[in-house]
This record gives sequence, structure tokens and C-alpha cells, in this order.
Amino acid sequence: MKRKGLLLCIFIILLIFVTGCWNRRELNDLAIAVGIAIDKSGNQYKVSAQVVEPGEVSGKRGGSVAPVTLYQATGDTILEALRQMTTISPRKIYLAHIRILVLSESLAREGIRDSLDLMSREPETRNDYFIVVAKQAMAEDMLKILTNLEKVPSIRLFSTLETSAKQWAPTTTVNLDKLISELVSEGRHPVLTGLNVIGDKKIGESKRNVETVPSPADMQYSGLAVFRKDKLIGWLSDEEGKAYNYIDNNIKSTVGHVNCPDGGKLSLKVIRSNTKVKGSLRDEHPRIHIEVQSEANVGEVQCHLDLTKTETIAEVEKLADQKTEEFIEKTIKKMQQEYKIDIFGFGEVIRRSYPKAWKKLKKNWDQTFVNIPVNVKVTHKIPYLGKISNSFLEDMKE
Repeated sequence: MKRKGLLLCIFIILLIFVTGCWNRRELNDLAIAVGIAIDKSGNQYKVSAQVVEPGEVSGKRGGSVAPVTLYQATGDTILEALRQMTTISPRKIYLAHIRILVLSESLAREGIRDSLDLMSREPETRNDYFIVVAKQAMAEDMLKILTNLEKVPSIRLFSTLETSAKQWAPTTTVNLDKLISELVSEGRHPVLTGLNVIGDKKIGESKRNVETVPSPADMQYSGLAVFRKDKLIGWLSDEEGKAYNYIDNNIKSTVGHVNCPDGGKLSLKVIRSNTKVKGSLRDEHPRIHIEVQSEANVGEVQCHLDLTKTETIAEVEKLADQKTEEFIEKTIKKMQQEYKIDIFGFGEVIRRSYPKAWKKLKKNWDQTFVNIPVNVKVTHKIPYLGKISNSFLEDMKE
């Protein structure tokens, strides 16, 4: 009897650990959001959620409807707006698979801090999506455009930004963790990539947009939004965005060109780049030293150069060094003279190298940043000329 009683007790205890999941969600009860856009409507938030149509994405249907739908609602808070969507959506908006969060420029100029609280607090969401700013446009417009090649526009936006940051470099990928880290940092202000609609926005909202070549409307990343803490204060151009990424050691690959001595251009394809940013103190005044080492292959030659000569390669490397140094220095000067804030993390460099001095400097770091001497040194190496050495243009010399 004792043995049977013991076995019964063990059986009852085991039952506790094999109970079902108390908070399970059935897929048929969820509307899976892949993109969120936040606009400001007076004192309220207008939230748009791009939701996947499962049948269209899976390819089991004949494409009779759009692959996504857009639900919108307005509320005093973002969470209230999301919950109000249940008055038009038959399913609860599920945020775990978001790929892109779009903030309108007008909202960004007022401040994005409050808009990010829900996204950082909500346990359902992951932090691996990208955050961008709708440039001179409503954020909701960015989720209305239907796209080709990738059926789901938000996934297209995620993949496009990821590819652009790796291959072109004026853009940058920022997820929630990185953005919050820079917002609370005492030695750095954040930046976000800009996004706008090109072409006929009205046609872009219909299936006609993916039925012609080229599409009448599309979305394009352009420029970097500069923030003072959580408020947008201006924009960087593509060249300035590339300079930012050089300083931040974000260059995976990019393309640039130099002007040939006798006219024409030579394109260089950067295959790897490494940047070291160091800080120093002289008489308690901080200085910054930037050293960029870059490897680039010759990508295109539109001038008469004899690339079989080592002195010619050395000359091209020197031209590339000078050009890169110039636009990096120009971008730093713009931040010091026009925006007067540190987006490059120079303050973080000083903090790590001189923690005691930083305790004094951090109180007025932006004012100190304006007058910091910055030395930039760029070194290019060209190891590969492509499948040919000299261009056929050499054989066409008169």
C-alpha cells in the first residue's frame, strides 16, 4: 500500500510539469504585423500596422488580393491605437514578427522617446527590426506602397536597407537596442536612415504598381536623420552618410571614384575597410585621431591610365586617400559648425580612454565637441585590377 501511495504522489507531481501552455496563441486568432508606422495627429498617435495575408504569401491562391492589408487607428497612446484596431480587424495585431518601424519626420522633430517606450516594453516584440524616418512624408504612406520582387513590402524594406548598408554605405541599419543605447549615451547622439516614396504614390497603393516594368512608384532610402537626443534636427547627404559610416567602422563594401589627372573617372570598389578612432588629451583638452585603412579593387576605368605601372597605382591610391579624407573632414566640420552635436561617438572614445577626465567633460560635451581638433588619415591599397589590367581605351589612343 505504501508503494502504491508513493507512486500515486509521484504521478500527481509529474502532472504539474506536463500541463498545457497557459498563454498559447492560435495562429488563426492572430494578425501578424510585419511593419508599424507611427504618425502624430494633433496630440494623438496615428498608428498603422501592415499585416500579412497568409494565403497570398504562401502562394496557394491566385493572387486575387493584395499580399498585405493595412489597419489604422488613432489613440492617446500607441497601445490604445493598436487595441482600437480590433474594431476593424477580426484578429489581434501580433507584433512578434515586425521587420520595420517607420516614424514620420514631423513626429521625429517633436521627439521619438515616447513612441519607443511601448516597443521596448512589450514582451511580444523582438528588437531585431530596423527603425527609419519617413523623409518629408507621413509614415503611413511608406506602408501603403506595393512592391515587386518581394511580395511583403515591410520585408522588402528590411532586406533593401540591410543590402544597401552592406553594399553602398550611405545608409545604416539601426535596431531598437542600438537606438536606445545611443539615446541614453552621454557621448553620442543617434542617427536613423531616411525613407521616401518616389514616383506616383497613388498608383503605388494599387496592384497596378507591380504589374508594369518599371513600377510607377517605389520606396527609396536616402540620407541620414540627425538627432539631438530624441529630436530630429537635420539631415546628412549620401556622401556625408558615407563619411559617418567610415568613422563608425560600418563600411562592409562601397563604391567611389576619383578624377583621373588627364580627365575622366576611375571607379574603385571597396572590399574591406577598418577604422580606428583614438582619443588623446593635451593640457586637458581632448583630441581625436581617425585612421582608416581600406582595400579597393579597380571597378571601372573611363580614362587613359597605364595600370601596369606601380607608380600609376600609387597615384590612384593617393587620389583616393585625399578624396576620402576630404569628405570625412567636411562632414565632421558640418557637425561641429552647423548641428553642434556629436553623432560619431567621440565622447564615448574619450570616456573609455580617460574615465577620470570624462567626469568633467561630459557635462558640456557638445560644447567641447565643437572645438575638438580631429586628425583624419586614410590609406588605400589596390590589390586587384579586375579581369584585365589596362582598359581597351589604351588601345584606342590616337
